[in-house]
Amino acid sequence: MTLVLSVSSYFFLIFFLFRLAAFPLAIAVPPPRGYYINCGAATEENIDGIPWIPDEGFVIGGNVSQIYTPGIMPLLSTLRYFPDTKARKSCFVIQVSKGSKYIVRTTYFYGGFDGGKEPPVFDQIIDGTRWSTVDTSQNYAAGLTSYYEIMVAAQGKTISVCLARNANTASASSPFISALEVVSLENSMYNSTNFAEYALSTIARHSFGHKNSFIRFFLCIFMLICELNLIIPKNIPLNVVPASSYPDDPFNRYWQSFIDTNPVVECHSNISSSDFWNFPPPAALMKGLTTSRGKELRIYWPPFDLPDTSYYLALYFQDNRTPSPFSWRVFDVVINGKTFYEGLNVSTEGVMVYGSQWPLSGETNITLTPASDSPVVIAMENIARSFTNPPPDWKGDPCLPQENSWAGVTCHINGGFAKVAKLNLTNFGISGFLSDSIGNLTAISNIWLSGNKLAGKIPQMGNLKELTSLRLADNELTGSIPSSLANLPKIKEIFLQNNKLSGPIPQSLKNKSGINLWISPGNQLEM
Repeated sequence: MTLVLSVSSYFFLIFFLFRLAAFPLAIAVPPPRGYYINCGAATEENIDGIPWIPDEGFVIGGNVSQIYTPGIMPLLSTLRYFPDTKARKSCFVIQVSKGSKYIVRTTYFYGGFDGGKEPPVFDQIIDGTRWSTVDTSQNYAAGLTSYYEIMVAAQGKTISVCLARNANTASASSPFISALEVVSLENSMYNSTNFAEYALSTIARHSFGHKNSFIRFFLCIFMLICELNLIIPKNIPLNVVPASSYPDDPFNRYWQSFIDTNPVVECHSNISSSDFWNFPPPAALMKGLTTSRGKELRIYWPPFDLPDTSYYLALYFQDNRTPSPFSWRVFDVVINGKTFYEGLNVSTEGVMVYGSQWPLSGETNITLTPASDSPVVIAMENIARSFTNPPPDWKGDPCLPQENSWAGVTCHINGGFAKVAKLNLTNFGISGFLSDSIGNLTAISNIWLSGNKLAGKIPQMGNLKELTSLRLADNELTGSIPSSLANLPKIKEIFLQNNKLSGPIPQSLKNKSGINLWISPGNQLEM
């Protein structure tokens, strides 16, 4: 998490997280077609639109076993196991195009094939490099399948995937495998990684805002989507649900659903997945996580602790407003208290940022915070809502484009950031009240709202260090005069006559020199 972010709302859609494994690999060339191998099967079978072929010809040795677990999906109904205790490893060998990039996935479901109660523990090796330990005990106890994924570049004309006993493999147990996939990737995908030196071992892949769904496509960290890969070759097993949406992802990558306590929002505009180098499926970009206006969005992801090492991390975002040439949102991205990206400018078309070797450890949280200029838009939107009858053009961006800013609003544009400099709605006949958000317009110099029907109290304005003129005369304001007005360093005039104000006039305001203060006629102030 897709993630739609904005000054007013955040949309976290997808999130990629990978592990980098030290791995000497070659330069990529156009990839061949992939292989979907149903281990132990006797014939080819089409499952969810994928032609799964038997493993004959890819492996020498091993035995075949049927799995009779009730309700099991067809792909898991057979497996191949390797009982020979003298064999140091048992390998599948798949023909590939030298230098091309591939996603390799191994799938495991024990099913008690050897009459035991606990799945065996063993190692898996890819092209001579230890990939990870396979321990499916926890998932199997929960009735779940386990899978492991790695992104590699082929060193030669074949890729070998081997299973090997280790110190934790019981003598009576046998390494086994249910399915093996080797699928080619586009040359441009994950090209921030030097595949001559590293492979990417998948840690987690989720589609944010999607509930009870499973999308097959690659793991990524997305504020639209997201991926995480670890540098140390130690894989964390993931729970797997039967894939049901191929060919949504042409590379058959898995996306699990992710829902937390943050509200879910749907995209208001289409995002072209081809604009991102990892080619996410469009289905993963349709929902995300959001939060209230102006608040930070915090997401704890992935939903398990991580080993202390460096990761590949990619984040995807989208502005969830109605598409406009002037749509933009700016915010900071912080991961575990460390700035990942500052002042990220997001549009309705989406944007991606990544870290090729980002240190992570334990619980991981991603925090999205509006940049210092972001509250301007939020403040103006809040002010518009506080008016019963705001000017008819108070829709969309209050400042952009500059020649079409809201009626009565003057903005200064600097380096792509807009700041409200003046607000003049004198004699506009506006009713309602004046929102406290006006105190967030820190660059404003003039607030002229005289001659309207505004009621309620005068909000605190102590942060308006640039304010020189405050005109609120001829309204229906009640309550007292805020003493903070006396602390404004540049204030030169305050017009409050003809309201319904009461209480004492702040002594600090009466004593302030160089200010033109009008409080009468009208009002019931104590002199």
